[in-house]
Amino acid sequence: MSFDTLSVAAAGPIARVAVDRPERLNALNRATLAELDTAFARLDADPAVRVIVLRGAGDKAFVAGADITEIREQSPVEARAFSRQGQTLMSRIHDLETPVIAAINGYALGGGLELALACHLRIAADSAKLGLPEIKLGLMPGFGGSQRLARLVGPARALEMMLGGDPISASTALEYGIVNHVVSSEQLEGAVTERAEALAAAAPEAVRGILQAVRQGLDGPLEAGLALETARFAVCCATEDMKEGTGAFLEKRRPTFSGR
Repeated sequence: MSFDTLSVAAAGPIARVAVDRPERLNALNRATLAELDTAFARLDADPAVRVIVLRGAGDKAFVAGADITEIREQSPVEARAFSRQGQTLMSRIHDLETPVIAAINGYALGGGLELALACHLRIAADSAKLGLPEIKLGLMPGFGGSQRLARLVGPARALEMMLGGDPISASTALEYGIVNHVVSSEQLEGAVTERAEALAAAAPEAVRGILQAVRQGLDGPLEAGLALETARFAVCCATEDMKEGTGAFLEKRRPTFSGR
């Protein structure tokens, strides 16, 4: 896949996507949003890809936000379309059947944090700074941050971050539950690769079932979530991977999942 603002590469079951605008601290403009949408749609449709890693190019930023030079010139009608474009991308990532790991190097601010929040797992370097500083620009989050952050950390902490606008450290983000792990900058690539390899080796139907059960279960009543869990559990039990996994457990060996 060839893009103007991204670099995309696949090695076996792991695909790596990097927002590649380091001169703009990987800021998201309309073109980048469109290319990310296309890249994730193609990768999710590729049965050979079992995990996607998302990061920013360079060592300063994951994504430092939406492109302010572009936002500043927008009319309200154009701003509405830009917000909806960003929300559509974030929802696509959130709804993927392929797990996405955000490798947060440097700044993840505004649209960058919203992009990370749409991913399924987040691993941050200890030097990372995360926040939704839009209020300091006379703005508010527009790519889903007001909704996803509040659902993740609760309204009190989400409001504190959005109304104050100050970024938080990676360690505070870990305390809040925004990121799953914090490692040194030097260890980030290795930690992300280790997690990606573990996910790539897992049974794909089980991974898809877990993602759907958690995603849809949290958006509805408990009973609906339990019914979905039961349905996906039954589907797993119809796979060869289930027989391989249970057989490997009983035989005290490592399973090899085929995706069937």
